[in-house]
Amino acid sequence: MTFPTAPGSLLTPTGLGRRGFLALLDLAAELKEAKRARRERPVLTGRNIALVFEKNSTRTRCAFEVAAYDQGAHVTYLGPTGSHLGREESVADTARVLGALYDGIEFRGFAQETVEELARHAGVPVWNGLTDEWHPTQMLADVLTMREHRPGDVEAISCCFVGDGRGNIARSLLATGAMLGMDVRIAAPAELLPPEALVKEARHAALSSGARVTVTSDPAAALDGADFVYTDVWVSMGEAEAEWDRRVPLLTPYRVTAELMAATGRPGTRFLHCLPAVHDTTTELGRRIHQNYGLAGAEVTNEVFTSAASVVFQQAENRMHTIKALLVTALGE
Repeated sequence: MTFPTAPGSLLTPTGLGRRGFLALLDLAAELKEAKRARRERPVLTGRNIALVFEKNSTRTRCAFEVAAYDQGAHVTYLGPTGSHLGREESVADTARVLGALYDGIEFRGFAQETVEELARHAGVPVWNGLTDEWHPTQMLADVLTMREHRPGDVEAISCCFVGDGRGNIARSLLATGAMLGMDVRIAAPAELLPPEALVKEARHAALSSGARVTVTSDPAAALDGADFVYTDVWVSMGEAEAEWDRRVPLLTPYRVTAELMAATGRPGTRFLHCLPAVHDTTTELGRRIHQNYGLAGAEVTNEVFTSAASVVFQQAENRMHTIKALLVTALGE
């Protein structure tokens, strides 16, 4: 027996297709302006949404909750210990229960297989709020932010990710940029380059979209002329603490410093980060990295993070506007 995914689901960054992705961004821009002008019209009154989190969250949870509330919907938050999912109850059984009670389900967790299993059995739209493999809702916010700073055709945007090329942000950016026809670059150590199968898929997508795909271990070559420089944490949630010992030496040459930003040769280059960022010593993690490795901040310096080039908080706000567009598109009138 097969269980088709309900219309309106979003499981991977390319799940909407190019046309659907850009249409959703247009709607997000309209909803953002409507909210700021206090003329937003709720279209989700009476809708109920389940938020299922295996991983803790700030931006994803808040963005989904505020987006839903603004549009008149109700949410139920099920945190890492708030349900039987995967322990006392199978993913399929949980999906059937939640699908009978709710109009849509958001999932943030570890395995991509889990969100896909939810989508196969729920019978309602399921949205991937993050897995170890993909982060599609982040991509919506990222491209909206890029369009706000580089108006015009999305194909004219150039974005360079520097850091761990195997993480869900680098992988998602590569797939999204290739689908949209962007100039997308990944600069990472040879040991941390994106999977070859994904690179091959991106290059194949570029044949029809016109995208320019660069995957290299040479940050200078990747950065030249980039409109945006993007990075992410060096060790992700759920990975072993010992990974810092291996990755700091590998990734320090890819650390976003003022010098690295200048390597783009463009004074207007903007800095992106999905957050949270290790950029100073004000957090427990930041202090531990400083003590163990002598770095004040890790993947980005505080100088860059707090500079005029940084648009990370606009990027974070855009999580809510784009998620709102996703909910409205899937569940609206």
